[in-house]
Amino acid sequence: MAAFCSLKSLCEYETSKVVRFQSFSYGSMKWTFHMAVFLYVCYALVTDKRYQKKDSVISSIHTKVKGVVQTDSRIWDTAEYTIPVQGIDSFFVITNIITTENQVQSVCPEYPIPKAICSSDVKCVKGHMDPRSNGIQTGRCVKYNATIKTCEVTAWCPVESMKGAPVPAILKSAENFTVLIKNNIHFPKFNHTARNFSPKLNISCTFNKITAPDCPIFRLGNILQATGENFSEMAIQGGIMGIEINWDCNLDKWFFHCSPKYSFRRLDDKTTTEYPGYNFRFAKYYKQPNGKEERTLIKAYGIRFDILVFGTAGQFSAFELLVYIGSVLSYFGLAQFVIDFLITSYTFPCCTTSIKEYYFRKKCESALGPKWTLMYVSYVDEPHILLVDKQLRTSLQNIKGEIVQLQRHTGDFTDMTKIPPQCHDRVPAVANAHEMQPLKRPEETPPPHDRPAWCCCGKCRQMLAFREQLCCRRKEGSCITTSPLFEQLVLSRATLEFILLYKEPLLDLNTEMLNNHLRHCAYRQYIHWRFGSAEVEGSALIPSCCRWKIREMYPSEDGKYTGFERKK
Repeated sequence: MAAFCSLKSLCEYETSKVVRFQSFSYGSMKWTFHMAVFLYVCYALVTDKRYQKKDSVISSIHTKVKGVVQTDSRIWDTAEYTIPVQGIDSFFVITNIITTENQVQSVCPEYPIPKAICSSDVKCVKGHMDPRSNGIQTGRCVKYNATIKTCEVTAWCPVESMKGAPVPAILKSAENFTVLIKNNIHFPKFNHTARNFSPKLNISCTFNKITAPDCPIFRLGNILQATGENFSEMAIQGGIMGIEINWDCNLDKWFFHCSPKYSFRRLDDKTTTEYPGYNFRFAKYYKQPNGKEERTLIKAYGIRFDILVFGTAGQFSAFELLVYIGSVLSYFGLAQFVIDFLITSYTFPCCTTSIKEYYFRKKCESALGPKWTLMYVSYVDEPHILLVDKQLRTSLQNIKGEIVQLQRHTGDFTDMTKIPPQCHDRVPAVANAHEMQPLKRPEETPPPHDRPAWCCCGKCRQMLAFREQLCCRRKEGSCITTSPLFEQLVLSRATLEFILLYKEPLLDLNTEMLNNHLRHCAYRQYIHWRFGSAEVEGSALIPSCCRWKIREMYPSEDGKYTGFERKK
Protein backbone atom coordinates (compact mmCIF):
# COMPACT_ATOMS: atom_id res chain seq x y z
CA MET A 1 0.00 0.00 0.00
CA ALA A 2 2.87 2.37 0.73
CA ALA A 3 3.91 2.27 -2.94
CA PHE A 4 0.71 4.11 -3.88
CA CYS A 5 1.06 6.84 -1.24
CA SER A 6 2.80 10.13 -1.89
CA LEU A 7 2.67 11.21 1.74
CA LYS A 8 3.71 8.97 4.59
CA SER A 9 0.96 10.27 6.88
CA LEU A 10 -1.71 9.01 4.50
CA CYS A 11 -0.56 5.45 5.05
CA GLU A 12 -0.71 5.53 8.85
CA TYR A 13 -3.42 4.14 11.11
CA GLU A 14 -3.92 5.00 14.76
CA THR A 15 -5.85 3.03 17.37
CA SER A 16 -6.47 3.39 21.08
CA LYS A 17 -4.53 1.46 23.68
CA VAL A 18 -6.66 -0.46 26.18
CA VAL A 19 -5.70 -1.29 29.77
CA ARG A 20 -7.76 -4.27 30.95
CA PHE A 21 -8.27 -4.78 34.70
CA GLN A 22 -9.37 -8.16 36.00
CA SER A 23 -12.05 -7.14 38.50
CA PHE A 24 -15.43 -8.80 39.07
CA SER A 25 -17.02 -5.71 40.69
CA TYR A 26 -15.91 -3.26 37.99
CA GLY A 27 -16.79 -5.73 35.24
CA SER A 28 -20.27 -6.21 36.68
CA MET A 29 -20.71 -2.46 36.96
CA LYS A 30 -19.65 -2.01 33.32
CA TRP A 31 -22.11 -4.59 31.99
CA THR A 32 -24.89 -3.19 34.17
CA PHE A 33 -24.38 0.23 32.60
CA HIS A 34 -24.17 -1.27 29.12
CA MET A 35 -27.38 -3.24 29.61
CA ALA A 36 -29.24 -0.17 30.93
CA VAL A 37 -28.07 1.91 27.96
CA PHE A 38 -28.98 -0.86 25.53
CA LEU A 39 -32.52 -1.16 26.94
CA TYR A 40 -32.99 2.62 26.81
CA VAL A 41 -31.74 2.81 23.22
CA CYS A 42 -34.08 0.01 22.13
CA TYR A 43 -37.02 1.58 23.98
CA ALA A 44 -36.46 4.98 22.38
CA LEU A 45 -35.96 3.38 18.98
CA VAL A 46 -39.36 1.67 19.13
CA THR A 47 -41.51 4.16 21.04
CA ASP A 48 -40.19 7.34 19.39
CA LYS A 49 -39.77 5.66 16.00
CA ARG A 50 -36.20 6.96 15.65
CA TYR A 51 -35.80 4.80 12.55
CA GLN A 52 -38.24 7.00 10.60
CA LYS A 53 -37.85 10.11 8.49
CA LYS A 54 -40.23 12.81 9.80
CA ASP A 55 -42.35 15.52 8.15
CA SER A 56 -44.64 18.23 9.56
CA VAL A 57 -48.26 18.63 8.55
CA ILE A 58 -49.71 21.26 6.20
CA SER A 59 -53.41 21.88 6.90
CA SER A 60 -56.54 23.67 5.72
CA ILE A 61 -59.79 24.15 7.71
CA HIS A 62 -63.42 24.68 6.72
CA THR A 63 -66.22 24.96 9.33
CA LYS A 64 -70.01 25.06 9.25
CA VAL A 65 -72.12 25.92 12.34
CA LYS A 66 -75.73 24.72 12.53
CA GLY A 67 -78.53 25.56 14.96
CA VAL A 68 -81.57 27.78 15.62
CA VAL A 69 -82.56 29.41 18.92
CA GLN A 70 -85.57 31.49 20.00
CA THR A 71 -85.41 34.41 22.42
CA ASP A 72 -88.21 36.59 23.81
CA SER A 73 -88.24 38.90 20.79
CA ARG A 74 -86.88 36.96 17.80
CA ILE A 75 -85.56 33.84 16.14
CA TRP A 76 -81.76 33.58 15.74
CA ASP A 77 -80.43 31.44 12.92
CA THR A 78 -76.95 30.69 11.57
CA ALA A 79 -76.70 33.93 9.60
CA GLU A 80 -77.18 36.01 12.75
CA TYR A 81 -75.20 34.30 15.50
CA THR A 82 -72.14 33.40 13.44
CA ILE A 83 -69.67 36.10 12.47
CA PRO A 84 -67.22 35.94 9.55
CA VAL A 85 -63.82 34.54 10.43
CA GLN A 86 -61.73 36.95 12.55
CA GLY A 87 -58.56 34.84 12.47
CA ILE A 88 -56.94 31.91 10.72
CA ASP A 89 -58.77 28.62 11.26
CA SER A 90 -61.35 29.98 13.71
CA PHE A 91 -65.06 30.74 13.99
CA PHE A 92 -67.14 32.86 16.39
CA VAL A 93 -70.57 32.15 17.90
CA ILE A 94 -72.57 34.95 19.60
CA THR A 95 -73.89 33.99 23.05
CA ASN A 96 -74.87 37.42 24.51
CA ILE A 97 -75.56 40.92 23.12
CA ILE A 98 -76.15 44.55 24.08
CA THR A 99 -77.96 46.55 21.37
CA THR A 100 -78.26 50.32 20.92
CA GLU A 101 -80.92 51.01 18.30
CA ASN A 102 -81.85 54.00 16.09
CA GLN A 103 -78.44 55.72 16.24
CA VAL A 104 -77.95 58.72 13.93
CA GLN A 105 -75.09 61.23 13.41
CA SER A 106 -75.90 64.10 15.83
CA VAL A 107 -74.95 65.79 19.11
CA CYS A 108 -75.99 64.34 22.47
CA PRO A 109 -74.82 63.98 26.09
CA GLU A 110 -71.91 61.60 26.68
CA TYR A 111 -72.46 58.52 28.81
CA PRO A 112 -71.47 59.50 32.38
CA ILE A 113 -67.98 58.10 32.54
CA PRO A 114 -65.74 59.77 35.20
CA LYS A 115 -63.99 62.09 32.74
CA ALA A 116 -67.24 63.17 31.06
CA ILE A 117 -69.19 64.28 34.16
CA CYS A 118 -69.26 68.09 34.45
CA SER A 119 -70.97 70.97 36.23
CA SER A 120 -70.21 73.77 33.76
CA ASP A 121 -68.84 74.35 30.29
CA VAL A 122 -65.38 75.05 31.75
CA LYS A 123 -64.60 71.32 32.15
CA CYS A 124 -65.67 70.48 28.60
CA VAL A 125 -63.03 71.26 25.99
CA LYS A 126 -64.14 71.68 22.42
CA GLY A 127 -62.52 69.09 20.13
CA HIS A 128 -61.30 66.89 23.01
CA MET A 129 -61.67 63.16 22.59
CA ASP A 130 -61.13 60.58 25.34
CA PRO A 131 -60.29 57.02 24.19
CA ARG A 132 -63.16 55.66 26.29
CA SER A 133 -65.71 58.21 25.10
CA ASN A 134 -68.19 57.77 22.24
CA GLY A 135 -67.49 61.00 20.37
CA ILE A 136 -65.76 64.39 20.21
CA GLN A 137 -66.68 67.07 22.77
CA THR A 138 -68.43 70.25 21.57
CA GLY A 139 -67.42 72.30 24.64
CA ARG A 140 -70.91 72.38 26.23
CA CYS A 141 -72.04 70.80 29.50
CA VAL A 142 -75.62 69.43 29.17
CA LYS A 143 -78.02 67.28 31.18
CA TYR A 144 -77.71 63.52 30.76
CA ASN A 145 -80.69 62.92 33.06
CA ALA A 146 -82.43 64.71 35.90
CA THR A 147 -79.44 64.35 38.27
CA ILE A 148 -76.25 64.19 36.13
CA LYS A 149 -74.65 66.55 33.62
CA THR A 150 -72.10 65.36 31.06
CA CYS A 151 -70.12 66.93 28.23
CA GLU A 152 -71.94 67.09 24.93
CA VAL A 153 -70.33 65.10 22.08
CA THR A 154 -70.69 64.77 18.35
CA ALA A 155 -71.32 61.06 17.85
CA TRP A 156 -73.80 58.36 16.87
CA CYS A 157 -76.66 59.29 19.15
CA PRO A 158 -78.00 58.12 21.49
CA VAL A 159 -74.60 56.87 22.72
CA GLU A 160 -74.07 53.28 23.85
CA SER A 161 -74.80 52.47 27.47
CA MET A 162 -71.86 51.06 29.44
CA LYS A 163 -73.94 48.57 31.37
CA GLY A 164 -72.73 44.99 31.86
CA ALA A 165 -73.68 41.96 29.84
CA PRO A 166 -77.16 40.49 30.47
CA VAL A 167 -77.44 37.63 32.97
CA PRO A 168 -78.32 34.95 32.02
CA ALA A 169 -76.94 35.10 28.49
CA ILE A 170 -79.48 35.83 25.80
CA LEU A 171 -78.26 32.95 23.59
CA LYS A 172 -77.39 30.46 26.32
CA SER A 173 -79.15 27.76 24.27
CA ALA A 174 -76.29 27.98 21.76
CA GLU A 175 -74.67 25.09 23.62
CA ASN A 176 -76.87 22.80 21.48
CA PHE A 177 -75.37 24.19 18.24
CA THR A 178 -73.15 21.87 16.25
CA VAL A 179 -70.13 22.58 14.08
CA LEU A 180 -68.81 20.48 11.22
CA ILE A 181 -65.01 20.74 10.87
CA LYS A 182 -63.50 19.73 7.54
CA ASN A 183 -59.75 19.29 7.78
CA ASN A 184 -57.51 18.43 4.83
CA ILE A 185 -53.82 17.73 5.52
CA HIS A 186 -50.76 17.04 3.41
CA PHE A 187 -47.25 15.74 4.09
CA PRO A 188 -45.07 17.04 1.23
CA LYS A 189 -42.00 14.85 1.89
CA PHE A 190 -44.07 11.70 1.43
CA ASN A 191 -46.67 13.17 -0.99
CA HIS A 192 -49.40 11.89 1.31
CA THR A 193 -52.81 13.60 1.61
CA ALA A 194 -55.62 12.79 4.06
CA ARG A 195 -58.81 14.31 5.48
CA ASN A 196 -60.80 13.85 8.66
CA PHE A 197 -64.07 12.82 7.03
CA SER A 198 -65.14 10.38 4.37
CA PRO A 199 -67.78 10.78 1.62
CA LYS A 200 -69.84 8.17 3.47
CA LEU A 201 -69.97 10.28 6.63
CA ASN A 202 -73.07 9.78 8.77
CA ILE A 203 -74.27 13.40 9.17
CA SER A 204 -76.32 12.43 12.20
CA CYS A 205 -73.26 11.49 14.26
CA THR A 206 -71.87 13.65 17.07
CA PHE A 207 -68.32 13.42 18.36
CA ASN A 208 -67.83 11.29 21.45
CA LYS A 209 -64.40 10.37 22.71
CA ILE A 210 -65.46 6.77 23.34
CA THR A 211 -68.36 5.91 21.01
CA ALA A 212 -67.58 8.19 18.03
CA PRO A 213 -63.94 9.37 18.21
CA ASP A 214 -63.66 9.94 14.43
CA CYS A 215 -66.85 11.97 13.94
CA PRO A 216 -66.02 15.57 12.80
CA ILE A 217 -69.34 17.04 14.05
CA PHE A 218 -69.09 18.62 17.49
CA ARG A 219 -71.75 19.91 19.90
CA LEU A 220 -70.55 23.22 21.39
CA GLY A 221 -71.73 22.33 24.88
CA ASN A 222 -69.78 19.06 24.76
CA ILE A 223 -66.59 20.91 23.75
CA LEU A 224 -66.76 23.10 26.86
CA GLN A 225 -67.79 20.19 29.04
CA ALA A 226 -64.65 18.26 27.95
CA THR A 227 -62.51 21.08 29.40
CA GLY A 228 -64.48 21.32 32.66
CA GLU A 229 -66.22 24.60 31.69
CA ASN A 230 -69.89 25.51 32.13
CA PHE A 231 -71.41 26.80 28.89
CA SER A 232 -74.07 28.95 30.61
CA GLU A 233 -71.42 30.77 32.69
CA MET A 234 -69.00 31.25 29.83
CA ALA A 235 -71.78 32.46 27.50
CA ILE A 236 -72.28 35.64 29.60
CA GLN A 237 -68.85 37.23 29.06
CA GLY A 238 -67.57 34.99 26.26
CA GLY A 239 -64.16 33.39 25.90
CA ILE A 240 -61.76 31.57 23.61
CA MET A 241 -61.70 27.80 23.17
CA GLY A 242 -59.16 25.66 21.34
CA ILE A 243 -60.00 22.59 19.29
CA GLU A 244 -56.81 20.60 18.77
CA ILE A 245 -56.48 18.14 15.91
CA ASN A 246 -53.42 15.94 16.15
CA TRP A 247 -52.29 13.91 13.13
CA ASP A 248 -49.73 11.34 14.30
CA CYS A 249 -49.24 9.25 11.19
CA ASN A 250 -47.19 6.12 10.62
CA LEU A 251 -46.79 5.64 6.86
CA ASP A 252 -44.93 2.34 7.03
CA LYS A 253 -46.87 -0.32 5.13
CA TRP A 254 -46.62 -2.85 7.95
CA PHE A 255 -47.96 -0.41 10.61
CA PHE A 256 -49.95 2.11 8.57
CA HIS A 257 -52.03 4.49 10.63
CA CYS A 258 -53.14 8.04 9.81
CA SER A 259 -56.23 9.41 11.53
CA PRO A 260 -56.84 12.51 13.68
CA LYS A 261 -57.20 12.72 17.43
CA TYR A 262 -59.29 15.55 18.88
CA SER A 263 -58.77 17.35 22.17
CA PHE A 264 -60.02 20.64 23.67
CA ARG A 265 -58.72 23.37 26.00
CA ARG A 266 -59.67 26.90 27.09
CA LEU A 267 -57.18 29.46 25.75
CA ASP A 268 -58.15 32.75 27.46
CA ASP A 269 -57.55 33.60 31.12
CA LYS A 270 -60.86 33.25 32.94
CA THR A 271 -59.41 34.59 36.22
CA THR A 272 -58.64 38.09 34.92
CA THR A 273 -60.80 41.00 36.10
CA GLU A 274 -59.56 43.48 33.45
CA TYR A 275 -61.60 43.09 30.24
CA PRO A 276 -62.72 39.51 30.93
CA GLY A 277 -64.14 37.19 28.31
CA TYR A 278 -64.32 37.97 24.60
CA ASN A 279 -66.45 40.62 22.87
CA PHE A 280 -66.46 43.13 20.02
CA ARG A 281 -68.83 45.60 18.36
CA PHE A 282 -70.39 45.78 14.93
CA ALA A 283 -73.27 47.76 13.40
CA LYS A 284 -76.13 47.23 10.97
CA TYR A 285 -76.94 50.27 8.81
CA TYR A 286 -80.26 51.45 7.35
CA LYS A 287 -81.65 54.36 5.35
CA GLN A 288 -84.61 56.34 6.76
CA PRO A 289 -87.37 57.47 4.37
CA ASN A 290 -85.90 60.96 4.38
CA GLY A 291 -82.52 59.50 3.27
CA LYS A 292 -80.80 59.96 6.59
CA GLU A 293 -78.49 57.11 7.64
CA GLU A 294 -79.39 55.12 10.76
CA ARG A 295 -77.75 52.16 12.46
CA THR A 296 -78.18 49.57 15.19
CA LEU A 297 -75.01 49.09 17.28
CA ILE A 298 -74.46 45.58 18.62
CA LYS A 299 -71.93 44.69 21.32
CA ALA A 300 -71.52 40.94 20.82
CA TYR A 301 -70.27 38.56 23.51
CA GLY A 302 -69.45 35.06 22.44
CA ILE A 303 -67.05 32.20 22.16
CA ARG A 304 -64.30 32.12 19.57
CA PHE A 305 -63.20 28.63 18.62
CA ASP A 306 -59.60 28.37 17.36
CA ILE A 307 -58.82 25.16 15.49
CA LEU A 308 -55.21 24.13 16.06
CA VAL A 309 -53.85 21.46 13.71
CA PHE A 310 -50.46 19.89 14.33
CA GLY A 311 -48.82 16.57 13.74
CA THR A 312 -46.03 14.64 12.09
CA ALA A 313 -45.73 11.70 9.74
CA GLY A 314 -42.95 9.15 9.75
CA GLN A 315 -41.69 6.60 7.28
CA PHE A 316 -38.83 4.10 7.56
CA SER A 317 -35.44 5.43 6.47
CA ALA A 318 -32.21 3.41 6.60
CA PHE A 319 -30.22 6.65 6.78
CA GLU A 320 -32.12 7.86 9.88
CA LEU A 321 -31.61 4.47 11.51
CA LEU A 322 -27.84 4.61 10.92
CA VAL A 323 -27.66 8.19 12.23
CA TYR A 324 -29.52 7.18 15.40
CA ILE A 325 -27.30 4.16 16.00
CA GLY A 326 -24.19 6.31 15.50
CA SER A 327 -25.45 8.96 17.92
CA VAL A 328 -26.19 6.50 20.74
CA LEU A 329 -22.90 4.63 20.56
CA SER A 330 -21.36 7.35 22.71
CA TYR A 331 -23.81 6.46 25.50
CA PHE A 332 -21.91 3.23 26.10
CA GLY A 333 -18.91 5.34 27.10
CA LEU A 334 -20.84 6.39 30.21
CA ALA A 335 -19.83 3.15 31.92
CA GLN A 336 -16.13 3.87 31.51
CA PHE A 337 -16.58 7.50 32.55
CA VAL A 338 -18.49 6.61 35.75
CA ILE A 339 -16.13 3.79 36.76
CA ASP A 340 -13.04 5.92 36.12
CA PHE A 341 -14.58 8.73 38.14
CA LEU A 342 -15.39 6.47 41.09
CA ILE A 343 -11.92 4.91 41.12
CA THR A 344 -9.85 8.07 40.62
CA SER A 345 -11.96 10.53 42.61
CA TYR A 346 -10.94 10.95 46.23
CA THR A 347 -14.40 12.38 47.03
CA PHE A 348 -16.09 8.98 46.88
CA PRO A 349 -14.51 6.42 49.24
CA CYS A 350 -15.36 3.41 47.05
CA CYS A 351 -11.72 2.29 46.91
CA THR A 352 -8.70 2.60 49.13
CA THR A 353 -5.98 5.12 48.31
CA SER A 354 -3.55 2.35 47.31
CA ILE A 355 -6.06 0.98 44.77
CA LYS A 356 -6.63 4.44 43.34
CA GLU A 357 -2.89 5.04 42.97
CA TYR A 358 -2.35 1.59 41.41
CA TYR A 359 -5.14 2.21 38.90
CA PHE A 360 -3.78 5.65 38.08
CA ARG A 361 -0.24 4.35 37.48
CA LYS A 362 -1.48 1.60 35.18
CA LYS A 363 -3.87 3.75 33.20
CA CYS A 364 -2.19 7.15 33.01
CA GLU A 365 1.23 8.08 31.75
CA SER A 366 2.48 11.58 32.45
CA ALA A 367 4.45 13.25 29.68
CA LEU A 368 5.65 16.77 29.29
CA GLY A 369 4.54 18.54 26.16
CA PRO A 370 7.07 19.50 23.50
CA LYS A 371 8.59 22.89 24.28
CA TRP A 372 11.57 24.73 22.89
CA THR A 373 12.71 25.53 26.43
CA LEU A 374 12.63 21.88 27.56
CA MET A 375 16.18 20.63 28.40
CA TYR A 376 17.43 17.50 30.18
CA VAL A 377 20.78 17.64 32.01
CA SER A 378 22.88 14.89 33.62
CA TYR A 379 25.92 15.42 35.89
CA VAL A 380 28.44 12.66 36.59
CA ASP A 381 28.63 13.56 40.29
CA GLU A 382 24.83 13.62 40.81
CA PRO A 383 22.60 10.52 40.62
CA HIS A 384 19.57 12.31 39.15
CA ILE A 385 18.54 13.64 35.78
CA LEU A 386 17.43 17.28 35.89
CA LEU A 387 14.76 18.99 33.82
CA VAL A 388 15.12 22.69 32.97
CA ASP A 389 12.03 24.34 31.48
CA LYS A 390 12.71 28.07 31.29
CA GLN A 391 14.31 30.70 29.14
CA LEU A 392 17.99 31.02 30.01
CA ARG A 393 19.40 34.36 31.08
CA THR A 394 22.69 32.94 32.35
CA SER A 395 24.83 29.85 31.92
CA LEU A 396 22.93 26.54 32.01
CA GLN A 397 25.54 25.27 34.46
CA ASN A 398 24.16 27.67 37.11
CA ILE A 399 20.48 26.74 36.69
CA LYS A 400 18.83 24.47 39.27
CA GLY A 401 16.50 22.07 37.50
CA GLU A 402 13.73 19.72 38.59
CA ILE A 403 14.56 16.08 39.33
CA VAL A 404 12.75 13.69 36.96
CA GLN A 405 12.58 9.94 36.53
CA LEU A 406 12.97 8.74 32.95
CA GLN A 407 11.89 5.27 31.91
CA ARG A 408 14.99 3.43 30.75
CA HIS A 409 14.64 1.43 27.53
CA THR A 410 16.33 -1.94 27.29
CA GLY A 411 16.93 -4.31 24.40
CA ASP A 412 17.84 -1.71 21.75
CA PHE A 413 20.84 -1.73 19.44
CA THR A 414 23.10 -0.20 22.12
CA ASP A 415 22.94 -3.39 24.20
CA MET A 416 26.53 -4.55 24.85
CA THR A 417 25.56 -8.16 24.17
CA LYS A 418 25.13 -7.25 20.52
CA ILE A 419 28.62 -5.85 20.08
CA PRO A 420 30.92 -8.21 18.14
CA PRO A 421 33.25 -10.39 20.21
CA GLN A 422 36.33 -8.46 19.18
CA CYS A 423 34.72 -5.27 20.46
CA HIS A 424 32.93 -6.78 23.40
CA ASP A 425 36.16 -7.97 24.93
CA ARG A 426 37.40 -4.44 25.14
CA VAL A 427 34.26 -3.10 26.83
CA PRO A 428 34.50 -3.25 30.64
CA ALA A 429 31.58 -4.60 32.63
CA VAL A 430 29.08 -1.91 33.67
CA ALA A 431 27.82 -3.76 36.70
CA ASN A 432 30.40 -2.28 39.08
CA ALA A 433 29.45 1.20 40.17
CA HIS A 434 33.04 2.33 40.74
CA GLU A 435 33.85 1.81 37.07
CA MET A 436 31.21 4.42 36.15
CA GLN A 437 33.25 7.11 37.92
CA PRO A 438 35.96 9.19 36.23
CA LEU A 439 39.54 8.06 36.54
CA LYS A 440 41.34 9.46 39.61
CA ARG A 441 44.52 10.43 37.88
CA PRO A 442 46.14 13.81 37.49
CA GLU A 443 45.51 15.56 34.24
CA GLU A 444 46.97 18.66 32.76
CA THR A 445 44.67 21.62 33.33
CA PRO A 446 44.36 24.28 30.64
CA PRO A 447 45.66 27.73 31.45
CA PRO A 448 43.31 29.73 33.69
CA HIS A 449 42.45 32.22 30.95
CA ASP A 450 41.19 29.37 28.66
CA ARG A 451 39.00 27.71 31.27
CA PRO A 452 35.41 29.06 31.43
CA ALA A 453 34.14 30.26 34.79
CA TRP A 454 31.31 27.72 34.72
CA CYS A 455 33.61 24.71 34.05
CA CYS A 456 34.22 22.30 36.97
CA CYS A 457 36.23 19.57 35.18
CA GLY A 458 38.87 21.68 33.45
CA LYS A 459 38.12 20.25 29.98
CA CYS A 460 35.36 22.60 28.76
CA ARG A 461 35.80 25.35 26.18
CA GLN A 462 34.23 28.76 25.85
CA MET A 463 30.67 28.64 24.40
CA LEU A 464 28.57 31.61 23.32
CA ALA A 465 25.08 30.19 23.78
CA PHE A 466 23.83 29.89 27.39
CA ARG A 467 22.38 26.44 26.70
CA GLU A 468 25.82 25.15 25.58
CA GLN A 469 27.59 26.42 28.70
CA LEU A 470 27.35 23.08 30.49
CA CYS A 471 29.99 20.96 32.24
CA CYS A 472 29.87 17.23 32.99
CA ARG A 473 30.16 17.93 36.72
CA ARG A 474 28.36 20.09 39.25
CA LYS A 475 31.42 20.34 41.55
CA GLU A 476 35.19 20.34 40.98
CA GLY A 477 36.60 16.97 39.91
CA SER A 478 37.85 14.77 37.10
CA CYS A 479 36.14 15.00 33.71
CA ILE A 480 33.88 12.15 32.53
CA THR A 481 35.90 12.01 29.32
CA THR A 482 38.73 10.44 31.34
CA SER A 483 36.51 7.49 32.28
CA PRO A 484 37.23 4.11 30.54
CA LEU A 485 33.51 3.71 29.87
CA PHE A 486 33.38 6.99 28.00
CA GLU A 487 36.21 5.80 25.77
CA GLN A 488 34.65 2.40 25.09
CA LEU A 489 30.94 3.33 24.91
CA VAL A 490 31.22 6.73 23.25
CA LEU A 491 34.55 7.04 21.48
CA SER A 492 35.36 3.45 20.43
CA ARG A 493 35.40 3.34 16.62
CA ALA A 494 34.62 -0.39 16.56
CA THR A 495 31.58 0.13 18.77
CA LEU A 496 30.30 3.05 16.72
CA GLU A 497 30.82 1.22 13.41
CA PHE A 498 28.93 -1.77 14.75
CA ILE A 499 25.99 0.42 15.79
CA LEU A 500 25.91 2.16 12.41
CA LEU A 501 25.95 -1.16 10.56
CA TYR A 502 23.30 -2.53 12.90
CA LYS A 503 20.97 0.27 11.83
CA GLU A 504 22.09 0.41 8.17
CA PRO A 505 23.65 -2.91 7.07
CA LEU A 506 24.62 -1.52 3.65
CA LEU A 507 26.36 1.58 4.97
CA ASP A 508 29.67 2.25 3.22
CA LEU A 509 32.36 2.59 5.90
CA ASN A 510 34.88 3.91 3.40
CA THR A 511 32.94 7.02 2.52
CA GLU A 512 34.44 10.46 3.07
CA MET A 513 31.45 11.34 5.26
CA LEU A 514 32.14 8.51 7.71
CA ASN A 515 33.54 10.90 10.33
CA ASN A 516 30.22 12.79 10.39
CA HIS A 517 28.30 9.53 10.89
CA LEU A 518 30.66 8.45 13.67
CA ARG A 519 30.50 11.84 15.40
CA HIS A 520 26.69 11.97 15.42
CA CYS A 521 26.50 8.34 16.51
CA ALA A 522 28.83 9.18 19.41
CA TYR A 523 26.51 12.02 20.43
CA ARG A 524 23.58 9.59 20.53
CA GLN A 525 25.61 7.00 22.41
CA TYR A 526 26.40 9.51 25.12
CA ILE A 527 22.71 10.41 25.50
CA HIS A 528 21.65 6.74 25.65
CA TRP A 529 24.38 6.04 28.20
CA ARG A 530 23.78 8.98 30.51
CA PHE A 531 20.00 9.38 30.15
CA GLY A 532 18.95 5.81 29.34
CA SER A 533 16.10 6.91 27.04
CA ALA A 534 15.99 7.66 23.33
CA GLU A 535 12.82 9.72 23.82
CA VAL A 536 14.78 12.71 25.19
CA GLU A 537 17.25 12.68 22.30
CA GLY A 538 15.99 16.01 21.01
CA SER A 539 16.11 17.72 24.44
CA ALA A 540 19.09 16.12 26.21
CA LEU A 541 22.19 18.36 26.30
CA ILE A 542 25.79 17.09 25.96
CA PRO A 543 28.37 18.86 28.13
CA SER A 544 30.93 21.03 26.39
CA CYS A 545 33.85 18.82 27.42
CA CYS A 546 32.22 15.68 25.99
CA ARG A 547 31.14 17.40 22.80
CA TRP A 548 34.67 18.68 22.07
CA LYS A 549 36.24 15.35 22.99
CA ILE A 550 34.03 13.65 20.39
CA ARG A 551 34.86 16.34 17.83
CA GLU A 552 38.57 15.90 18.44
CA MET A 553 38.20 12.16 17.87
CA TYR A 554 36.01 12.53 14.76
CA PRO A 555 36.64 16.01 13.38
CA SER A 556 34.70 17.70 10.60
CA GLU A 557 36.51 18.15 7.30
CA ASP A 558 35.84 21.89 7.16
CA GLY A 559 36.21 22.46 10.90
CA LYS A 560 32.61 23.69 11.25
CA TYR A 561 30.15 22.12 13.66
CA THR A 562 26.43 22.67 14.04
CA GLY A 563 26.06 20.51 17.11
CA PHE A 564 23.44 17.86 17.65
CA GLU A 565 20.24 19.49 16.40
CA ARG A 566 17.21 19.45 18.67
CA LYS A 567 13.91 17.98 17.51
CA LYS A 568 11.02 20.42 17.53
